Amino acid sequence: MMLWTLVKILAFVAAVMALTWGAILLLEVEAGATITMGGVEITLTALQMVIAAVILVGLIWLLFKLVGLSVALFRFLNGDETAITRYFNRNRVKRGYDALADGMMALASGDGQLAMVKAERANRYLDRPELTNLLTAQAAEMAGDKRKAEATYKALLTDERTRFVGVRGLMKQKLEAGDTATALKLAERAFALRPKNADVSDTLLRLQADDEDWSGARKTLGAKLTNGSLPRDVHKRRDGVLALAEAREAETEGNEARARDRAIEANRLSPDLIPAAVMSAGAHIAKGELRAAARIPKKAWDVQPHPELAAAFAEIQPNEAPAARIKRFRDLVKSRPDHEESRMLLSELNIAAEDFPEARRALGDLVETDPTARVLTLMAAIERGEGRDDSIVRGWLTRALTAPRGPQWICDSCHNITKGWAPVCPNCKGFDTLSWKRPPESEVAMPRGTEMLPLIVGAVEDKRAKAADDGRTVDAEVVPDPPERDAAEAPK
Repeated sequence: MMLWTLVKILAFVAAVMALTWGAILLLEVEAGATITMGGVEITLTALQMVIAAVILVGLIWLLFKLVGLSVALFRFLNGDETAITRYFNRNRVKRGYDALADGMMALASGDGQLAMVKAERANRYLDRPELTNLLTAQAAEMAGDKRKAEATYKALLTDERTRFVGVRGLMKQKLEAGDTATALKLAERAFALRPKNADVSDTLLRLQADDEDWSGARKTLGAKLTNGSLPRDVHKRRDGVLALAEAREAETEGNEARARDRAIEANRLSPDLIPAAVMSAGAHIAKGELRAAARIPKKAWDVQPHPELAAAFAEIQPNEAPAARIKRFRDLVKSRPDHEESRMLLSELNIAAEDFPEARRALGDLVETDPTARVLTLMAAIERGEGRDDSIVRGWLTRALTAPRGPQWICDSCHNITKGWAPVCPNCKGFDTLSWKRPPESEVAMPRGTEMLPLIVGAVEDKRAKAADDGRTVDAEVVPDPPERDAAEAPK
């Protein structure tokens, strides 16, 4: 950088020295020129002649510039494109983009009214509706002016470049208003314009599933896979969910053949989808394919043990003896022998076989480590089968009233608990959001006295039995009946 500065200084000094040397040479020249004009005689030296020539050239250049300015002014007044108009246009464009930037800042800060004012000003200066209309629509939505926002989105439909933005904006407005039928049509149109847009495709898929348009939803899902916006494993899982929904619909309509085919397809696409495994096993049983029917619950049990899988496995041999059933079911649970569902299942089977000690051993330490309502109910059945007093049996059942219910179908999005599996959450309308898992523990703790209910029941029975032996009655005020749990506090 310093070297370049030094070079420029040296060049300037050389130019000055050259001009000075040239002037000296011109001064030393004795020749000159004499100009006579109107009786006036002017004698010029060589140096003066050079200076006069330079001045003459400058005057000619200035004259041409003045003529060009006059022509430009005339064209400007006539409405033609000139440098003057271009100057004013640049000024308008600058003001327009400044207003557009201010409007975007106002929109980001949450001031919808100011954003609308800036958008109108930008539109006056820029004449770029594809930019300013979008800002106006978003500002109107923020300000609560739904009519203006809708009118602006409709204006965006007239330009091919902004048509998708207009359709998507109208779709979101209809969704907010609860008009899902119109929103579905707009989502289909937006998806046709931009099939790779993830937000639009997800919205369309959700609306189609909510409308129970399972075949349309499968087409949308396939397009998402083709466009690369959905991983292949996720596509197979969701395609299995939609195939299962088609199977249920066909079953409701009485089309048993289609229901079986779709159920088998759903299980092939998503082997760990529990309802698909159950329905697919039933389809193979109906076809007489018992071996295939047995493989399906086993494969699903390896991933997630579930009581419905056990019920489907039982349907393969509905009339077998209890001992044979226990032997067959050990093959089902051998992959997950320590899972609580496997232990409860074996306990239930042994209770059905009236082998109560083995049923108790099958439960193991679940009474202490995982005392759910089902575990405690099984303990009550075991105690009843072993001939224990009714007070003890009622004690276990009373504990079961306040015990957690264990895993249930819960929505991953809204955490709503549903009675059974469905492709769409009935609460938040989320697609494929139900999972078999334990609900979070309630933040409201039960009273400590609840833990004493089995002992209270036993104490009451003992006192009543003793009073009966003595030939007297026990005052109800002295020994009250065991407290019943309020219906509102029953586990949901």
